[in-house]
Amino acid sequence: MADQEARENPTPAAPPAAARPKRVSHRGRTAGAKVSSNQQEGKVEEFEPFMLLPRGPPPLKEFLDIWDVDVLKQPQEINKQGHHTHLYSSDFLIVRRTLEFQIKITFDRPYKPAEDKFAVEFVIGDDSKDLYNVADDYKCCSFELSFEFGVLDACLFIMDKADMPLSNRGDVIKVTRVASAMLNSRDDDGVLVGNWSGDYTYGVPPTSWTGSVEILLDYAGSRGTPVCYAQCWVYAAVFNTFLRCLGIPGRVVTNFFSAHDNDGNLKMDIILDENGKLDRNRTKDSIWNYHCWNECFMARSDLPSGFGGWQVVDATPQETSDGMFRCGPASVAAVKHGQICYPFDAPFVFAEVNSDVIFYRRQKDGTLEVVKVNPTHVGRMVLTKAVLHDGRRDITDQYKFPEGSPEERRVLEKAEEFGCQREKASLPQSDVEVEIPTLDVRVGDNFDVTLQFKNHSDQRRTADVYVTGTVVYYTGVPSAEVVFKTPKVKLDPLQSKDEKVLVRGEDYMHKLVEQANIHFIATGKIKETGQIITAMKVITIHNPKLIVKVTGSPRVSEEMYVSVEFTNPFKFNLENVDLRMEGPGIMPFKRKQYSLIAPGTSITWTETFSPRRAGSTKLIASLDCAALRQVYGETELTIQQ
Repeated sequence: MADQEARENPTPAAPPAAARPKRVSHRGRTAGAKVSSNQQEGKVEEFEPFMLLPRGPPPLKEFLDIWDVDVLKQPQEINKQGHHTHLYSSDFLIVRRTLEFQIKITFDRPYKPAEDKFAVEFVIGDDSKDLYNVADDYKCCSFELSFEFGVLDACLFIMDKADMPLSNRGDVIKVTRVASAMLNSRDDDGVLVGNWSGDYTYGVPPTSWTGSVEILLDYAGSRGTPVCYAQCWVYAAVFNTFLRCLGIPGRVVTNFFSAHDNDGNLKMDIILDENGKLDRNRTKDSIWNYHCWNECFMARSDLPSGFGGWQVVDATPQETSDGMFRCGPASVAAVKHGQICYPFDAPFVFAEVNSDVIFYRRQKDGTLEVVKVNPTHVGRMVLTKAVLHDGRRDITDQYKFPEGSPEERRVLEKAEEFGCQREKASLPQSDVEVEIPTLDVRVGDNFDVTLQFKNHSDQRRTADVYVTGTVVYYTGVPSAEVVFKTPKVKLDPLQSKDEKVLVRGEDYMHKLVEQANIHFIATGKIKETGQIITAMKVITIHNPKLIVKVTGSPRVSEEMYVSVEFTNPFKFNLENVDLRMEGPGIMPFKRKQYSLIAPGTSITWTETFSPRRAGSTKLIASLDCAALRQVYGETELTIQQ
């Protein structure tokens, strides 16, 4: 009854509150939400009538009527050719800022410049339109694009996902810094999930990817679900596609023996016991066998003159920068000259190429004594792809001066002024040296590791040596020990001598991880002098290759065939084998799985494809399974029009 009365006699509603006026900024304009999306909403009109249309019965002879507007957006027309955007798979006009483009307007009668007037209006920043703007704050640099349909939209979606205001997307520094964070998923649900564990059950192993197109389309198609999995070269490849797609010149750079130094002391510490044996339990620092990052070319108006040009950007999540996992842009010129006070993250990049490897001997009382400093191991070589061919280009001299040169000493002194610390211990030169030469080893083979000793003194020397061979991830993290030997080497005065250590295939085959690297460290103590000798070498075990063959007429739209062949050379089964293949511009991504490939068994996988555009390109294939990773094959072909 009470409920009924309540319904029949409702409480009088409170008078509506007075509407609050819209907030107004100091510029006198309404302050609304920032436009931060390129999301397409409805059809994008190429021409819309605006202003007042004339009245009266048509046709009006004096009225200039517009019959058609052509923005010349076809790939073969002048706009896309002149702006180098003809290879984008998009039906929209894509042009670069600050460069002219042409529009063809058709009137109902001849145009009279002295009498007729018309206006062309371009609207930029309206969130109801699909905007295709590119950041072009850089000096001239030519490059070739080959992107599949949807890649440009995926790159724009990445910036939308980061809520990056459209007004900031013309600033190449802000674009690359946001992208560096968004390409990894550590703190913002970015594009790629990093995984260095060796367990890739719930995703694609990093060694299986054959290109960045599938990754970007998966991320955009899922509306921002991170793609599994990536390691440094995958991050760098996708970042390079992102940069070039937005008109920012970029390239992938590989630093061999890259230091991961998070305290800025430029030291990678290796601990030995009092007899010179490696102490794995106390050696925590690791040196990456290689690390891939990106360089992009831009002007740096925020830095002093001379620090523009190539800038390091890195999407691999290693350390945080301004609270997010990202790195750069850091000026390569600033890194080379030790000017690491300038933004962004220059000290971290400087340490990656300039750290020293410090060997400590741990005494019985726990104190550490510096016994050897190796200043040349880290940052031994910095490479990028050569221009116009698949060779390599050594750019080490762009990052550092020659070791031991006066310029290098001045750079290190300058870096110390900004907080970097380096070991300055002065150690006597050892009269006995040991080296481990490079080997070419196929997976599964037995091989000998050679220790080359050289006695520079005129007295006899005896070395008690410890040789350790450990399977390591490419990040330098140990996985399993496969060999440990303790030879005693006797050297006559001025004698050179080789000592061989046998490594059997059955000892390492089932312990290998991706990259198939075995890290050998030889350490020892000279009995007569007490000096410590050391040598390090990473031996890469080479996997078998896929054979990729192409048949048919290499012309646009003509049907062709590609086959991938593989033979299992091992004495065990390969299970749950994943084969992938794609070719930029000629064949979309394809995948095939085999449940079992028995020992000695061969497989052949054949697919058809029809090239979509002319030019030189590649077909790339990869094979991956738990027992065998990083197996690749490729073939080059030139498609005629």
